[in-house]
Formats: sequence, structure tokens, C-alpha cells
Amino acid sequence: MSSAPAPRWRGVPRIAEEAVERARLQVVPRVRARAPRVPFVILVGAVLLAGTVGLLLFNTSMQQAAFTGAELQSRVDLLDAKEQTLARQAEELRDPQRLAEQATAMGMVPASAPAVVDLREGRITVPGVPASPDDALDVAPPEPVKPAVLDPAPIYRDVTPPATPETSPDTPQAQQQGAAGTQQDLPADDAPAQP
Repeated sequence: MSSAPAPRWRGVPRIAEEAVERARLQVVPRVRARAPRVPFVILVGAVLLAGTVGLLLFNTSMQQAAFTGAELQSRVDLLDAKEQTLARQAEELRDPQRLAEQATAMGMVPASAPAVVDLREGRITVPGVPASPDDALDVAPPEPVKPAVLDPAPIYRDVTPPATPETSPDTPQAQQQGAAGTQQDLPADDAPAQP
């Protein structure tokens, strides 16, 4: 005889009991998992160090740029001053009055009657008259004249000195007046006490 297979429903309570046993909660000891501190401290230190070095380099570059800017600005100011000086000197050299004075000093005179040449025919149509030293012009500017209101005639007055008595310092009267004058000139606090 063969053994008959056990019915399936008989094994179910045993599987359920095992599942209930597994499903029960049990208190397990707490396991503390700590992250290692050394890498975190190194990371924070590296970030702080990099930030500090970065700020220091940024500040240094900004200071260097400020110094360079100040130096360039001073050079610009110097070159502007030189340009203004050179422009003023060029204006003085181009002054017509100065040019006329230099030409006169060199002996140049203005042409009185210039010649006219016809370039097509190659001949002189109007003959010129050469200039002579007598044709020279006076190019010196005239002295400025003040108006009568600003240049009044001087007023003279005779002042006579006040009359003074003729006394010599050797006379006793003059000595007494001098002593009395010194007593009167003294302030009240410094006056000698009278007996």
C-alpha cells in the first residue's frame, strides 16, 4: 500500500504559526552608526581655508588695480597739463603780432607793389616795385592810454608842522616836565606811594 499524501489543509496552520512568530516585534539593541568626524573636519577646514585665501587674493588684486588706476590717473593729469602748456606755446608762436615783430627784427618789410606774372604766357603783366627799408611798418603796439577819469591830476598840499616850544633837555624846567610826565604816564597800580 502506498501512503496517501497528506491533505494540504493540514500544513496550513503550521505555516501560519511560523508567519505569526516571524511577525512578532522584538526589541533589538540599538546600533549607533556614527559618521567619521575627521573627513568632515578636514572638508570644513579646507572650505574655510580656500575662502580665506580667495578673499585675500581678491583683496590684493583689487588693491593692485586701485594703485594702477591712481598711477594712470596721475599720468593722465600730467599729460593733460603738458598738452595745455604745448597748446599755449603754439598759440604764442602763431600770434600775428609776434610774427610781425620777428619779421621786422630780421629786416623784412611788406611788399609795396607786388608784380603780377601771367603763367600761361610766361610774362610779367604788372611790374612790381621792390620794397625798401623805408617801407617798414611800426608793428610795436602803442602804449595804452588811461582815460582821464582813471588818471586824475595829482593834488599837492603844503603841510606845516605844528609849533613846538623850544626847550632844551638840559634845562631844569624840561627835566621837571619830563619827571612829571613819567609820573603821570604810570598806571595807578604802579604809581609810587605818597607819604
